[in-house]
Formats: sequence, structure tokens, C-alpha cells
Amino acid sequence: MKKNCIFILALLIVGTLSISAQTNLHPKREFRGVWMHTVSNNYYKDLTPEQWRDTISKQLDAYQKDGINAILFQVRPEGDAFYQSDLEPWSRFLTGEQGKAPEPLFDPMEFLIEECHKRCMEFHAWLNPYRANSNKANRLVWFHRYYEKRYLFISYGNQLFFNPGIPENREFICQVVKDIVSRYDIDAIHMDDYFYPYPIKGIKFPDDATFKKYGIPEGYTNATKGDWRRDNVNKLIQELNTTIKSTKPWVRFGISPFGIYRNKRQDDNGSDTNGLCNYDDLYADIMLWVRNGWIDYCVPQLYWEIGHKLANFEVLAHWWAENTNPNVRLYIGEDVMRTYNQLPQKMELTRSLANIEGNCFWSGDALLKNPRGIEDSLQQRYHLKPALLPLYNNIDSISPDTPYNLTFDLMGAEPLLKWESGIEILETNKVRYYAVYAFDMNEIIDITTTRNLLGFTINKYYTLPENANALCKKYVVTAVDRLHNESKPSEALLNTE
Repeated sequence: MKKNCIFILALLIVGTLSISAQTNLHPKREFRGVWMHTVSNNYYKDLTPEQWRDTISKQLDAYQKDGINAILFQVRPEGDAFYQSDLEPWSRFLTGEQGKAPEPLFDPMEFLIEECHKRCMEFHAWLNPYRANSNKANRLVWFHRYYEKRYLFISYGNQLFFNPGIPENREFICQVVKDIVSRYDIDAIHMDDYFYPYPIKGIKFPDDATFKKYGIPEGYTNATKGDWRRDNVNKLIQELNTTIKSTKPWVRFGISPFGIYRNKRQDDNGSDTNGLCNYDDLYADIMLWVRNGWIDYCVPQLYWEIGHKLANFEVLAHWWAENTNPNVRLYIGEDVMRTYNQLPQKMELTRSLANIEGNCFWSGDALLKNPRGIEDSLQQRYHLKPALLPLYNNIDSISPDTPYNLTFDLMGAEPLLKWESGIEILETNKVRYYAVYAFDMNEIIDITTTRNLLGFTINKYYTLPENANALCKKYVVTAVDRLHNESKPSEALLNTE
């Protein structure tokens, strides 16, 4: 009897683990992002606009096949633009010469947004706030802001920066962001880890004169230059958040900081690591921004391996998951070239931690090289099923209207499922895409998992799978808005012929 009980208990445990593993393997909602960088990415400049669009389209097709649902594209790599701007010059990484427009003229960001949304992907406009020239050997075009107001800039190492300590630069960066948000249908503004520059050994950042001029920030006693620098960046982040939300409340603001906030040797609440950190070295007080809700999502760059001696991925994943704000989504930045050998362990770890809602892969170019079959693993296992993006219901929680009047269209070469939807008055409730689910005839309608999720479409129709059972299923459709609120499922449609 005792042996039987043990056997039954073992079966229950195995069954529970199987269900848990299956749930974790195919989450209903998950951020699956990729960074597409342009700084120092020199192959774009040799392409004609037609070739550029064709290249981007093929890359997006490949990412879609990989299950990617968010593209973070670097549209402002160094005080320049991958879009039509009256504030800053065209990027040399686009045409090979700063200030030179593509010929024939087109708007790369507009194209990217349209192509991403067509594939039911989000588009995040990635900007570097302070960098003005990543290599001083590269000449700036004569109408660059540097030649208009040189006092706003500061050199460090071989690079040129908008001086973070000058308030006028914050105003200008906010102006650039407002221009993008107001004119383009982006889903988010994104910034990475470059705030104050990474320190160069033996070389001080030359901002003594700026510190002397602008003084100690309000509210500080015995403030150091470090406090002042952090306050400069804090003000930028707070002002950017206000700028974005006052322009389009549904557009999110995300930061991808360096992977270590502080080490335990610097702060008892820091991580058990021993490396460069945001707070003390880059003057980015990311946890203040998270606590105050000045950002909508955070993607710490955990680019190290599990077991790394100085910065263990596992230790850091737990630390970030334990130090978050429920209104700020937490995703993990993964380095493709340092992850492919540990992809199973990392995916299982990040999916097992309750506050982590997805991953973002650096870089897009590296992912497409498929090192050690990482693309294959995403396609065939970890991203086998599509996933809705995480909810931002703290911004808006009203779901769009339910699609209705589902019908089959069997007149064409492929069977189609068609439907109608209501007209949403509120911008936040505008339908971004539709989700289509298929069930067996006697199956209960349940859209809480991905088990029955076929895929997404921006159209009010969906091409049914090419198999003999396609018309022996019942279907429901939901509408998903800008903030990923999902409507109730439509009435089920089944073939009665």
C-alpha cells in the first residue's frame, strides 16, 4: 500500500511538472524583442533605397519566423536621424555621409513602422540621448547642432557628447523625442545603457566647469559631483516621460540599462556581483526611475553567462526580478553570442521568475547568423507558439470591442475566415491586431493559453491552415489594442455545410 501511494505521488509530481513546463514553454504573453543597431553598422550605407527596403523586409520576415514580436531599431545613433527631421541631419550610417538624404527620398522609420505593424510586431524607436559623434575622425556636417552651439558639447576620449550637465541639452533631447512621438505611429521610445559615457581608465570626464556653473542640485546636502550627474540624468528621464505621455499617452518609454545596478560592496541592497555599475559609473539611477514609474519597461542587459565569476546571469536575473515595480514591465537583455550554449537554462530561468515577462536579443545581426542553431531552438521550441505582448493595463485597461459576424469565404484558392469589428473612438483602444483561435468541435472555448492560438493578423480576415481538418474546427477571434488589452472572444464559428 505504501509503495502504491509513493508511486501515485510520483505520477502526480511528474504530471504537475509536465503541466508547469508546458505552461512555461508556451506563455500566453511574452516580450520577444530584438535590437537592430545602426551605429557602426556600415552595410546599410552601400544600399540603394530599394535595396535597403528589401533587406529590411527580409530581416523582419526572418525575425517573424523566429517568433520575435518587438523590433528595437536605432533611429538616432549619434545626434542624427534615420527619419526625416528638421532638427538633426540624416545619419551617415544610412547614406554614408551625414546630412545626405537617401536618393530617391524616402523615410526609413516610416517604412519600418509600417512593415513591423504589418507583421503584428511592435516598433520601438531606439535613441541614444547624449552621443553626438562616436569617432571624432568622422566629420560632422556643417549644419549639425555642434557648429551652431559648440558650448553645448563635451569631448571625452575619441567621442563627442551633448553635455549632460547643461539644461538646454535636456530641452533639446525632449524636443527630438516629442517630434518623433507626434509624427510617427511608434509603440515606444527606447534608450539603452549610454548615459554618462563608460569611464576610460586614467581619464576624468571633463565637466568641472559645468559643475561649477550649475551647482549642487536642490535637496542635496554635501552633494558630490556624482550626485549632480545622477540628478542631471534623473531630470532627463522624468522630463522625457512627461513629454511622451503628454503627447501620446499610449506610447511607452523603455530603458535598457547596464546589467548591474550596484554591487553589494557598494550597497547592501546591491547584487552579489563585482563589476561596473549603473549608479556609480554611468550615473544612471535606474531603480529610482523604476520606483517612481518614470519608465514603462526595463530591459537590463544581462550579457554574461550563468556561472560568470563577476556577474552571474542567474544571480542578476533573481536580483532584478526581486527589485521591480509591478507597473514597470521587466524583460531581460540576452547576448546571442554568449547565450546560445545556455539558451535552455536561461529561457527556463527567466520564465520561472514571476516578474520577468520576456527577453530581448542582442544583436539582431548575430541572431540571424544562427550560431549553434539558436534560431532553430527559438522556432522549434521556445517561440514555437505565438505570444501576445505583455499588458500595460496601468496605462489603460479598457478592452476593445469584440469582433463579430464571423464567416467562411471558400470562393478563393485558400479558405478564409472573415469578420467585422466595431469602431474604437479612444486612441488607446484602437485595434492593433487580431488573434485567431481554433478549437475541436466538442472543445470548450478557452483563450487563456496558447494551446489553440493559430496566429495574429492586422486584417479582418485570416487564411486557414492548409489541411483537411481546417473546416472541421470551430473558430473565435479577439481584438488586441495598442496596449495589448484583448477583447472577449467572438461567437464561435463552425462549418455547418
